[in-house]
Amino acid sequence: MRISVFGFLGDGGGRSPVDRYVEYLRRVRDEGFSRLWTAQLPHEPDLLTTMAVAVREVDGIEVATGVLPIQVQHPMALAQRALTVNLVSGGRLVLGLGLSHKVVSEHTWGVSFDRPVRRMSEFLDGLLPLLAGEPADATGEFTTTRGGLRIPGAPTPPVYLAALGPQMLKLAGRRTAGTVTWMTGPRTITGHVRPSLRDAAGDRQVEVISALPICVTDDAEAARAYAASEYAIYGKLPSYRAMLDREGWAGPEDAALIGTESAVAERIEEMREAGVDEFVGATFGSSEERARSRALLLSCRP
Repeated sequence: MRISVFGFLGDGGGRSPVDRYVEYLRRVRDEGFSRLWTAQLPHEPDLLTTMAVAVREVDGIEVATGVLPIQVQHPMALAQRALTVNLVSGGRLVLGLGLSHKVVSEHTWGVSFDRPVRRMSEFLDGLLPLLAGEPADATGEFTTTRGGLRIPGAPTPPVYLAALGPQMLKLAGRRTAGTVTWMTGPRTITGHVRPSLRDAAGDRQVEVISALPICVTDDAEAARAYAASEYAIYGKLPSYRAMLDREGWAGPEDAALIGTESAVAERIEEMREAGVDEFVGATFGSSEERARSRALLLSCRP
């Protein structure tokens, strides 16, 4: 099982979030991580543009989108940006895609959330050929993509889907490199995610990438209270609520890996035994706790 680390762009703490991201990418590279996953949140700077700057300045580490929502972009525009990042980085981009949530799609962007699997399938119809250097000719109900790109020398990035429901997992298994999960525990990975994904994949090799909050600390009670507050939204969004319920977890504080080095290492081992191919730790807490968490993650590498 590969071990990676997760980070948010954030607001920069009074500084440019782009500069802050470059600094963090360099730090985790120097600590020994080989991949940094980052989410695109609706209110933050453009993630792929930020990554293009960062990979120009920092070598020796991959960057991964975990995840980019598709509703507010066209497959050709996304392919242009992704291939440009891969041209700059020499092939160090991993492209995680998702559909965000109904409340964001409809109330923030004004885009219907109806038939999300169909929407994602049509998006892939246009995107995947373009990423592979081929023209797209896909007419859809939601998305139509026709034409090609000329970005010679840009490697094709692997594509993963944020998939939790059975139909989206099947789509990920049939057409992409695998799935990226969040707030999803080992019981659900074993009994739901892996079987759905790999049954749909047939003979293709696909991966389960699992991200969870992590805080190595001597004050587990305070960390649990922080996690319950900081990640409260994930206990309310339907897709994540369903994953928490499958696991028997009351809330995100149960999903979070919290405690001493030995306690957190045991939880990470549970993910390995569940068949996770890559575990991504989203560190939280004080600077010292985050550093301890990153050190623990590195010590759990095979």
